[in-house]
Amino acid sequence: MQKLDRDSLHSLEHYAQIREEFRRKVIAHKKPRRISLDETETANLYFEDFLTMHYQVQEMLRAERIFESEGIEEELEAYNPLIPDGSNWKATFMIEYPDVAVRRARLAELIGVEDRVYVQVEGHDRVYAIADEDLERESDEKTSSVHFLRFELSPPMLRAVKDGAAIRAGVDHPKLTSEVTLSPESRDSLAGDLELPQ
Repeated sequence: MQKLDRDSLHSLEHYAQIREEFRRKVIAHKKPRRISLDETETANLYFEDFLTMHYQVQEMLRAERIFESEGIEEELEAYNPLIPDGSNWKATFMIEYPDVAVRRARLAELIGVEDRVYVQVEGHDRVYAIADEDLERESDEKTSSVHFLRFELSPPMLRAVKDGAAIRAGVDHPKLTSEVTLSPESRDSLAGDLELPQ
């Protein structure tokens, strides 16, 4: 799968010129890739790919005014691991409670939730997330409101998705249990992240 490199990035000057149009494109692209796991839309998966990470890196370079090679390489090293590799999906999992007190209480109840998030391709077993491979994001007192997840799929699962199988996503933590079936639009967008083995 394609990864970001220096050649795929826009200069700060050029990005300033195309930013609004690029932003509109990314927002439209992200829409079917946001999956709410519960009815209150407080537990959400944001599936990442080349375009979402391209936007993230461009925005970071812009915000920090980074134009030197070393700084650019650091951003690429930070965000490239979040681009799918062809046999997996990668997602940012966010626990989003606007009220600070409610959020604090829920994060204390949801310790370990990141390990209980799963996807399931129709006709196959659940695939539980491999969470936070870069660093630990929970303590004995609470989990984090943001986690980075990888869902590794077997070759038969890849083929099933490419053939149009339905996809479900869910969580089965004692304090949060829910499952949703992805819309056809979301399913098709995620299918584009996968490559069949040669």
